[in-house]
Amino acid sequence: MKIGIIGAMREEITPLLEIFGKYEEIHLGGNTFYCVFYKNSQIYIAYSKIGKVHSALTASSMILKFGCEKIIFSGVAGGLRKDLKVGDLMIALKLCQHDVDISAFGHPLGFIPESKIYIQTDPELNEIAKSVAKKYEINLKDGVIASGDQFINNDDKKQFLIKNFQADAVEMEGASVAVVCDLLQVPFCIFRSISDSADGEANVSFDEFLDSSARVSANFVKNMVDTLLQ
Repeated sequence: MKIGIIGAMREEITPLLEIFGKYEEIHLGGNTFYCVFYKNSQIYIAYSKIGKVHSALTASSMILKFGCEKIIFSGVAGGLRKDLKVGDLMIALKLCQHDVDISAFGHPLGFIPESKIYIQTDPELNEIAKSVAKKYEINLKDGVIASGDQFINNDDKKQFLIKNFQADAVEMEGASVAVVCDLLQVPFCIFRSISDSADGEANVSFDEFLDSSARVSANFVKNMVDTLLQ
């Protein structure tokens, strides 16, 4: 099996590379892909760089160039729901692009013609995530994740996302990975550790908790991979 694991920033994949230890570096499209040979399978790990364009390119490369059969996006996100605290873990049930707006033509926010507002994640991968959470007694939450090319640290914008998209968390890459995987018919899972509350204090708490949150996500994803390859 070939599995692709993506993070947006170097800090989000560094813990995974430390866990696996030995890897081959492959350079493509201005990025570095780290190939790990593990349990008779190949795992490709990369940080896409921030934003939807970069993450879409990385996901496309993993599928079309390296033949990845499943994609897991691991990283951090801002929490929008009141019960989400820093360090909590969340999988996306569906994702949307909150910065898409062609409402001038009568379309709802987030809608693109010949596409849809929400992209559903893979139920089987989500069940694996839930089984890992149960095994290790982790309180894994699920919900709607909204993606856009903006770092959200404003309460008005936070309330906009909740009202218009019923979003539970916000980040900058997941929905574009979802679109790529959906169109190419590759199962995918978007997994996030909450690093901030997407409000006026978001820039402070994000920097403070990025490393610890990324390590929480990395350990969880490693356990998911082990379950997949049983």
